[in-house]
Amino acid sequence: MKKKNPMIVVAAVIERDGRILIAKRKPGWHEAGKWEFPGGTLEEGETPEQCLKRELQEELAVVAEIGHPFCTSEYSYTPDWTIRLLVYQTIIISGVPTLTDHEELRWVKAIDLVNYDFPEADRPVVEKLITLNECSKNHGAERDGKSGPSE
Repeated sequence: MKKKNPMIVVAAVIERDGRILIAKRKPGWHEAGKWEFPGGTLEEGETPEQCLKRELQEELAVVAEIGHPFCTSEYSYTPDWTIRLLVYQTIIISGVPTLTDHEELRWVKAIDLVNYDFPEADRPVVEKLITLNECSKNHGAERDGKSGPSE
C-alpha cells in the first residue's frame, strides 16, 4: 500500500516548569535514536486534535488537553514521501509521562534543544521554541529595566 503524500503527523509541545518534553525514538524505527516531540500519524477519520490525544495516551500514558496550533512544518524525505507536521501547545491534565513507545524521555530547556538530534521535520519547531525563549528573556529584561545601556 502506497503511503499518503504528504503524510500528516501531529506533535505536542508540552511545557512544565520552563522545560519541554522530548522523546528519543527506539532502535528499529525510522530516524531511530533521534529526538522528537511526542505525537504520531493521523489516521483516517481523525482530526489532528483527536489524533494527538490518542497518541499521547498510547505513547506516554497521559490524558492531555490539546491547545492552540503552535506551528506547521513540512519536509520531503524522498520525492515520494513528505511529512507535514502539525504541532500543538499541549497540557497534561492527568498522568505522568511513562515510557511505552520511546527509548527515553527528557524535560529540557528550550535553549538546550540545540544539543539534541531531531529529524528534519522537527527542526523548525526547535528553532521557534528557541526564538520564543530568547524573545521572552529579552522582553523580561526590558520590563525589568535591564536592557538599556548602563550609565
